[in-house]
Amino acid sequence: MLCSIYKSSKKEGTYLYVPKKDDFSDVPESLKKVFGKPIFVMVVRLEGRQLAQVDVEKVKQSLKDDGFFLQVPPPPENLLEKYKEQKAARS
Repeated sequence: MLCSIYKSSKKEGTYLYVPKKDDFSDVPESLKKVFGKPIFVMVVRLEGRQLAQVDVEKVKQSLKDDGFFLQVPPPPENLLEKYKEQKAARS
């Protein structure tokens, strides 16, 4: 299975996977507005491949079921909480 990957022009670290290059017909209008103008990144073959941020099987299933997959960045790490946990562990 091939898919095309686009990065968001509005949301850093956000990527949209679609089964066909430049075909956004299955992507909801509300998502298109928030995502902004898609910037083409690459075409990838999903079989036998690992992706850095997401499970490839989840991507394949979403492409099959919904016609797209949206990858959002992980939430930012709360450095204050991490510091408190480390301080508590040292005490």
